[in-house]
Amino acid sequence: MIALVNISYLIAMLSFILGLKFLSSPSKAKHGNILAGTGMVLAVIVTLISQFFGFSVSINLLLILLAIVTGTIVGKRMSDRVEMTAMPQLVSLFNAMGGGCAMLLGIMEARLGTPPSSASLILLWSGLIIGAASFSGSVIAYRKLAGKQKDKRTRMIMYVSRILLVSFLVIPGLYLTNLLPLGLVSVTLILSSLALVYGILFVLPIGGADMPVVISLLNSLTGIATALAGILYNNTIMIAGGIFVGAAGILLTLLMCNAMNRSIFAVIGGKFNGSGVSSGDEEEIEIKATSIGETATKLAFAQKVAIVPGYGLAVAQAQHLCSQLQAILEEKDTEVHYIIHPVAGRMPGHMNVLLAEADVHYDKLKEMDLVNDEMNEYDVTIVIGANDVVNPAAEQDENSPIYGMPIIKAYNSREVVVIKRGMSKGYAGVENRLFGYDNCQLLFSDAKVALSGLINELKVL
Repeated sequence: MIALVNISYLIAMLSFILGLKFLSSPSKAKHGNILAGTGMVLAVIVTLISQFFGFSVSINLLLILLAIVTGTIVGKRMSDRVEMTAMPQLVSLFNAMGGGCAMLLGIMEARLGTPPSSASLILLWSGLIIGAASFSGSVIAYRKLAGKQKDKRTRMIMYVSRILLVSFLVIPGLYLTNLLPLGLVSVTLILSSLALVYGILFVLPIGGADMPVVISLLNSLTGIATALAGILYNNTIMIAGGIFVGAAGILLTLLMCNAMNRSIFAVIGGKFNGSGVSSGDEEEIEIKATSIGETATKLAFAQKVAIVPGYGLAVAQAQHLCSQLQAILEEKDTEVHYIIHPVAGRMPGHMNVLLAEADVHYDKLKEMDLVNDEMNEYDVTIVIGANDVVNPAAEQDENSPIYGMPIIKAYNSREVVVIKRGMSKGYAGVENRLFGYDNCQLLFSDAKVALSGLINELKVL
């Protein structure tokens, strides 16, 4: 039985590794998900067999199976019903469940009795604190992404957060040196409560534009908590899975920070680059409006078109119309590319998944770094619902909050048409200087309405 478990765990770990490898390619991402999921199912089945092999059916086994079936049904229904615009919220909610499980494991382990060593206690509390903070932090991230919670930046939050961080070192230290007259369960419950509060205070000050980074960071924390629990239980698959999730989450977090020209500490502290007031906000920008008919004419005579998708495209659920527009343009021998910014949308890869849902071939998706030097080759660039990721203030205004963030250089194309419902600012709250450029026009409309109109116009041109 031990040999069977070890071999099965090895197969599961290999499936995790290959799954992560496949996720790096849009063409193989679906297969990567299936492969990694299959490995996890194998690990769960083998674990259950090893724990209950040779014993009669017990209430514990029935409860575990009931929980698995219930979780599978609920999770499937949630995934089926969620809209693409709400996918980041769903990811945050699922991640909260993982952190909550790590917290509950720590509490249950403490209630079973004192671990045999101080090292085991440190592992228990570390996993519990990280899991609890990830749970409450993910809940706040979910509320922010859903528009139910605003940012809160006060000195009080900063001071309390620092005090809580110190308490996570002081309280265990006092207990291990027998200077704290409390039992193990009481200390564990206190630490879990403080960690829940810290998770809330950790996410509250972080701005909405940094939510993709926060989601990735919280995912990595949940992975770390799982790995610590695996060490405590001496469970190989928990250790491996936790390490994979934690490492991948941290690497993705750092990559996104680089894409925004932000340090991880600036993101966590809820701080922006610059002084906080952009001089571009004080300048009068002359807006040049355009119409669906005029834009359709430009597209009809264009040889090369770039489409820059943003969150507004997801909100309007217009990705399928975008795919139809691409098909019509290609029938006219127009080359069409989608230019993707690393942090477009509300989570890593949000735009990629959105366009894949509309059957846009991955070859049509171009990363920002690969095409920025070639943007002058595009006759028309259509910006749909994106704002901060094409804002030239990131390159020109040292006082801008987004200064230094790499952007898609849409302003270099021959003509730019920005589809917007109104003159509201982007997620970072910064006025877009692109709107004042001579080659930029604004098409004021909902993305779905605008794209439908463009499709109808192009059909008769």
